[in-house]
Amino acid sequence: MPAAQPAAASANAQSRGRKEYPEIMRYVVIGVLVLIVLSLGSALVFVFRDRSDSKRAVKALALRVGLSVGLFVFLMVAYYFGFVPDRL
Repeated sequence: MPAAQPAAASANAQSRGRKEYPEIMRYVVIGVLVLIVLSLGSALVFVFRDRSDSKRAVKALALRVGLSVGLFVFLMVAYYFGFVPDRL
């Protein structure tokens, strides 16, 4: 019996450790965040440079909202399938 206790303790310690997740997840999230900031910056430039009835700023802001919603949905799906750990 005493031999089973250390094995159970070590298995329990391993399950409490940091969960591994695909390294690509980090790069995907950072990449989409960079795209969101770039879209916001381009919308700001279009607001100041375009004096006519150009729709470029509206399109850039719509792209930013779409990327943000897409990232949120992506993270929710990744969490559901276990690609994102419970706690970071």
